[in-house]
Amino acid sequence: MTSPGQFPQQRVGVFVDIQNLYYSARSLFGKKVNFQAILKNGVGGRQLVRALAYGITTEEAHEGEFHEALGKQGFEVKTKPLQTFVGGQKKGDWDVGIAMDILRLQPKIDVAILVTGDGDFIPLVKFSQEHGLRVELMSFRESTSGALIDHVDSFIDLSSSPKDYLIGTGLRRRVPKIIK
Repeated sequence: MTSPGQFPQQRVGVFVDIQNLYYSARSLFGKKVNFQAILKNGVGGRQLVRALAYGITTEEAHEGEFHEALGKQGFEVKTKPLQTFVGGQKKGDWDVGIAMDILRLQPKIDVAILVTGDGDFIPLVKFSQEHGLRVELMSFRESTSGALIDHVDSFIDLSSSPKDYLIGTGLRRRVPKIIK
């Protein structure tokens, strides 16, 4: 099924920020993301060129099985280790890697589906659109930059249909506790 602005002949690239989605789903709903549903519904019957998922690995966690499962669902998984700086600060993001992959694939795709809520991608969105690429966004509205939503060509709010995009039963939106 296609939505306005989507056509079956469009060539699509999907770019998923695993950490951004994982922590949003856990914080908002206490659930895990159904990445397979995101891929299927995002592509929507169009021609999938590549589906890339970007993750961070840590020494103590067991991301390997999860990344392997994503691979079986049709994603090419790219990982890099969590960086720890002097003083203990930790950082792990793929913003530049995602941007570079979109720019590299731009000649081979008509649509980039960005799956993140990170507003740092606004300059990439603008640049890509100026060069003829349609940019679609899939994320949880509550954890997505409003400015990013305003700049993309279309937006699918994963929060609007949690049963479709989250794994688990008894889905309930978490309500923050008010501390007095």
